Order: sequence, then structure tokens, then C-alpha cells
Amino acid sequence: MKRILLILVAPLFAISITAQNSERIFKSVELNGKQLKVNVNDGYYLIKPFTSQIVETTFVPNGEALNKDSHAVITEPTLLYEPETYEGKIASGQDVYRLSTNNISVTIIKSPFQILYHNKGDLIISEKRGYYKSKHQSMDLVKDNIVADETEKIEFNLTKDEVLYGGGARALGMNRRGYRLPLFNRAHYGYETHSELMNYTMPIVLSSNKYMIHFDNAPIGYLDLDSKKDNTLTYETISGRKTYQVIVGETWYDLIESYTDLTGKQPMLPRWALGNFSSRFGYHSQEETVNTIKKFREENIPVDAIILDLYWFGKDVKGTMGNLEFLRDSFPDPKQMVSDLRTKDVETILITEPFILTTSNRWNEAVEKNILAKDSLGNPATYDFYFGNTGIIDVYDDKGYNWFKDIYKGLANLGVTGFWGDLGEPEVHPNWVQHATGSAGEVHNTYGHDWARLVQEASLEAKPNQRPFILMRAGYSGSQRYGMIPWTGDVSRGWGGLQPQPEISLQMGMQGIAYMHSDLGGFAGANLDDELYVRWLQYGAFQPIYRPHAQEDVASEPVFRSEKAKQLASYAIQMRYRLLPYNYNLMAENHIKGTPLMRPLFFEEPNNKDLFEYSKTYLWGQDILVSPVLEAGKKEQEVYFPKGCSWFDIESDKIIEGGQTKTVKLNEAYIPVYVRAGAFIPLAKPMQSTKDYDDSLIQLHYYHDSAVLESEREFYFDDGKTVSAIGKGLYQILEFEAEIEGRWLEIDLEAETGKNYSEETKTIKLTIHNIPKPPKRIKIGKEKVNGNYNSNYKTLTLDVVWDTSEEEEKEIRVKLDK
Repeated sequence: MKRILLILVAPLFAISITAQNSERIFKSVELNGKQLKVNVNDGYYLIKPFTSQIVETTFVPNGEALNKDSHAVITEPTLLYEPETYEGKIASGQDVYRLSTNNISVTIIKSPFQILYHNKGDLIISEKRGYYKSKHQSMDLVKDNIVADETEKIEFNLTKDEVLYGGGARALGMNRRGYRLPLFNRAHYGYETHSELMNYTMPIVLSSNKYMIHFDNAPIGYLDLDSKKDNTLTYETISGRKTYQVIVGETWYDLIESYTDLTGKQPMLPRWALGNFSSRFGYHSQEETVNTIKKFREENIPVDAIILDLYWFGKDVKGTMGNLEFLRDSFPDPKQMVSDLRTKDVETILITEPFILTTSNRWNEAVEKNILAKDSLGNPATYDFYFGNTGIIDVYDDKGYNWFKDIYKGLANLGVTGFWGDLGEPEVHPNWVQHATGSAGEVHNTYGHDWARLVQEASLEAKPNQRPFILMRAGYSGSQRYGMIPWTGDVSRGWGGLQPQPEISLQMGMQGIAYMHSDLGGFAGANLDDELYVRWLQYGAFQPIYRPHAQEDVASEPVFRSEKAKQLASYAIQMRYRLLPYNYNLMAENHIKGTPLMRPLFFEEPNNKDLFEYSKTYLWGQDILVSPVLEAGKKEQEVYFPKGCSWFDIESDKIIEGGQTKTVKLNEAYIPVYVRAGAFIPLAKPMQSTKDYDDSLIQLHYYHDSAVLESEREFYFDDGKTVSAIGKGLYQILEFEAEIEGRWLEIDLEAETGKNYSEETKTIKLTIHNIPKPPKRIKIGKEKVNGNYNSNYKTLTLDVVWDTSEEEEKEIRVKLDK
């Protein structure tokens, strides 16, 4: 265990001292096992490190009890040793305490009182006024519902030039500094290029200086990212914990790994979740559902799942929400329908909502079983919204929680393999509504978070050996550990709707939510624009979930679009399926390390300030560079190619040197996509469903570059369905290494196999790119082979048979011509 010290020191760094609160007076310090207690005149601080990258600070005002309950944190803090103390002074004779780890340290200046945070000696942030109460600036989160005369705040100093990210899902540009952001999950129907409040907010701030602050509190509030231009960061809330964690990292990947260590890792999804979805608002009958999938199969367009919107439980949009059972007039035999779809390798996903309308079939049951949130008199709270007069299930009461769980378990036992939780902000949630643990304002932001936990538990209790699929519109910090797959809400079906989509997904991935994705093609509006539709679906091939979805006025499914749009969409979907082994490894990286699937380019160049606000081009995993087409009629666009390597055009194999911006010509059939020199990219054969996928057959592409002397990649494999496959030893990791030794290119294949994984023979079709001339000699192991050289594309293709149960390693040597 790494030693953590509390020391009295003369600091080795310069601090600009400004009292964080002129009325706050230092009293004493106590060290108690896992935490440091700092007593001040108006309360006390508890400071505790979780690791050398994470420290938590809590302020408890006089008269309040410590609230230990966190919606987000699952990690236990590090045990502190007895202190070693040294006397010392800071400039002007002020005593200083500093709690130090190998990385992060907390400095407490006694007078004037100040708390500062450093990473390896460099100041990253400090409390300004720290905790205080004040009249609210404008707590108008839902206008007539939220009333808060006084709010609680925590205030920090910022440097003048740092770029700020976070706050959840917004359409603001990458740099969110200058905004006062509501922390109140609320849908924004039909948004386009600008939206300051959307369905999934989070109390998280990240800085271009590679630190993160997570405000560990559930109730509603604001996150003020220097809106007054005075270098101030302020967290504001109506109530709750005054707790935050400061997280640091050597790299952006380290930072996100530490945050997801703290709040939980995303479980592995079922492999079919990486396939294509058929979805619209909505399919009205069993016949329409079955015929839609039949159309996909007739058109040879891959599909893995179909999503049933609210018509599965009612004929009308209004009046039936809360039925939560199949309407037999429209779906006469749902169990058989689900079974038949499964025989076609298609999974069934159902929409659900937390609202029980007073006109629904279950209203009397809900009242009788006391599962609803209450009004001030203890009666079921009812109010009007778009779909009718409603109550809301109280997931914070055991009766409501277990009743709702039983609904999901019953549907899972019908064969339903995924659930869609819609309107979970919750969409309408008056503050006078009372839940078992507090008011609507206190639980509003975590309602979707805890609903996802409920669905995950229900899914695993019903089918313990089946990975859950949980599509949700709203959650909060830490929701990734419940397997939540959120989407970007009811975006406009226009170019303005498409343009912020990469930014939103990139930002959410930085905040631990790696599967944020959009309704491909756009949702809101009856805009029949084939160019927009195709460009959106082309972008979709390189974002986490491939799910076209829209209002039914204009078809969202490619099988019902024009012949040209259908053909181009089919090409994008086929690309998505070909990339399955690469994409599945991204899922594993996220599960193991928290690494986002979509990554901003400043992850690659963390000191390049020109990239801090750049989202037009991004990385899909480590090795694929993607530049989506986001405007109509474009014939060319600029692409930035990260420095440190060259990049191969994935379509033409043209090589572009990194570290420059180039104007590239556009093609209607695909968006600009490039592969990093030195990368291994595994592809699958074409398929109609991920159920057709055979991981014993791998088309492995190596992008050779004489400037890359060594290269190594790992790819994760399992059966695509087993829960906790890594813990059960039911996995295999294939490692591919390339090395240039003189005129020889050597490629080594190695296998690391889990103890309970059934090894098999792999057939690998290895294609090596950028071989200017036919090679002089080729050896696989000790055997000389010829291979297939393509003089047009300058590629060499070899067939390699590898029995991983007998050969842990396989060696391929290619002697290159001068």
C-alpha cells in the first residue's frame, strides 16, 4: 500500500494566497484512520484520499449531521498511517498542513484559511470562498415548481486560460466555460446546434489541465463555469451533501480510469448491442413488427434487434401509459412473436416509462399496492402532462421498487432481452411530489440512475446468465455501472441536429458514460432528406450504438427509404458489422479501464491548445480517425491528422503524414476515415446478424510503415453473452506484434487464454498494407510460403492457420525488397 503522509511543511511551490472565506477560522486538525478532520469555526472538513489520484473533501456545517450516502461512489478510501510531522513555515509565517500522496496533495493554510490541491507539486485548483449559503441567483429550473430562497454553494478559483468540459449532455461546443448550467435533467425536444439543458446532466467538471471535480450530491442545482468571467467555478444546490472529489491523471486515459474506478465500470454489453437496430415511433402491431424484420432480411441489410415503442401496450399515444402489458388486439401472441424473431436472430426490446396514468389498466393496482409517489397529504400524487393525468412510481420505496422489478422480470421471462426506459428525467416531476427518501427536487436527477439499477437487477434475477441491455434517456454520475446506454434525446431531424452529436458523445465519454449515442437520422420532424439521413448513418458506424430512430412520418429504417439512400445506408451498416471484432474490443477496454469508445483528439495531443475545443474529427478507439460530414452539399472538408504517426485512408490506402490539417475530397458513399500507421485492425466477414459472427475467422489488417519500428495491439474475445466472462475465465486475448529488423518485417501472434475458455484454431487472413514491392521471402513458422501480392494496392495477403491450444505464439517473417 502506498504511504500517505500528513506533514507540516515549508512548501516547495509558490502559492498565491487569498483567503477563501474571511469569516472562516482554522481551529485544529485530527487524523483518524481514513480521513483528516479539519475543524473550523463554522463546521468541519473531512478530507480523505481514495488513491494517489483521488481525494475527497466534505464540509459539514455546524448543526448538520454527516451524510455518508453517495449515489455515485463505490470505492473505499485508502487507510491513512500515523502522521510524520515536520515543523515549517510558509512565506509570511503561516502554518501549513499538507496531506500528500504520490500524486495529489491537499494543502491547508491556517491563516488566512485556504484549501489548495496540487498534482505532483503543481497547483491545479483551490477553494475560493469554499462552502457558503446565499440567496439564489435564479433558481428557475422548472419555473413554477422549484422554489429555493437560499441555496448552498461551493466556490473555487480557476486559472484564466483553462478550458472546461463536463456538466453532462449539452450542445454548447466543447468548451463549456462561461455558462451557468442547470443540474436538472430535462428533455429538449427538437434541439439543434445549441442546448444548455438536456436530458442527462452531471455534476462533473473537467479541465484542460487534466483534473476533474465530481460534486457528489444528488439534489438539483447549478454548475457555474465562470459565467461572470471572474475565474470562478461554483457548484450550487438546494440541499444535500457538501462533498466533492478531486481527481488527477498523468493522461486523459488515467483520469477517466480513476473516475470510473471511483464510480464503477460499465458491464460488458451483449455482443448483439453492437449491431443494427430497427426502431421507430412506433410499430403498431405484431404483424407490422414481423414484416419489418422480414423486409430487412429480404433486402440483405443486417439487423440484430427491433425496438417496440409505446404501441405495444396501447393503440393510442395518449391515455394508455402504465399498462405495461401487451395489447392483445394488436399483439395477439407476444411470446410467439418474440420467439419467432429470435429464430431470425433478432432480439426484442420494449419501451417502458415510470408513469402510471389514471386511465391505464394498472392504475387501481398501483393505488392498491401503494407503489406511487405521494402528495403532501400522503395520497398518490397526480398531475397532468402530455400523455394524460398521471402518477409516478416511487422507486425509492421498496413497494414501488419491487413491483416495478416484477414487471420487468415477467417481460424477461416472455423472452424480451432488452428494455428501454423513456421519460426518465423524469419528464414531468413537480417539486411538491414526495418520494420515500425526499422531495422530487432531491431525487429528480438520480431517478433515472436508480431506475437503471432496478432494471439491471430485474434482468439479472430473471436471466442470471444473460447480459442486460438497458437503454435510458436520463441518469446521473456513476450510472454506467448499471449498464446504462443513454441517447442524446429527441434531436431535430435536420443538419442542425446532426452537428452537435459528436461533441455530446465525446463529452459524455469523458464523464464515464461511453455509450451516449444519437437517434441516427434524427428524431423530431418529418424531414425527408436522403443526404442528411445517409451522412448521419455513416457517422453512426463510428459511434457506440447503431440505432436509427424517428417519428414515423418519415421512415427511420433504411429498408423503407429510396433505393439510393438504402444502398448507401447498407454500405455504412456493412462497415459497422465488418468492424465487429475491433468494436467489441473497444467495449472490453471500456469495461476494464473505463476508456471511452469515442475520444477527442486532445487525448492524443494533450498539450495542443488548438485541439482543446475541437470535435469535428475524433478517434474511434485508438487507431481509427473519423471525420463525419455534418453539412449539406459539401464536396470537401478540412481534417486534422494527429502528429506522431502517418494515417492511411481506409478506402484508398493513401498515406497522409500526421501533424497537419488537410483539405480532403468527399464521397457520397462514405465519410473520411483513416487508420493509424502501425495499427492492427481485425475485421469480420459480412453477416446479417452478429449471431452469424465466427471469431475463429479473422481478417487481420496490418498498416505497415517503415517509420514504425515496433507495434503491438491486443484484442479481447469471449462468447458475447456470458455475464462476468473475465471473472469466470471465459475469455481470450490475442496479441499482435510487428517489428522491423533490417529488411525483415516480423509479425508475432500470441494468445492469452482464460482458464475456462475453449481454445480453437484460428484462421487468420493477414493483409499487410504498404508493401511497395513483392517481398523476397515469406515464412510462417519454419515453412516458406508465397502469399498473394496485389501490385495495385501494394498489399500482401497471407493465410495463417493458428491452433491457439497448441501454439501460444505464431511467427510470420517477411523479407522486404529494397
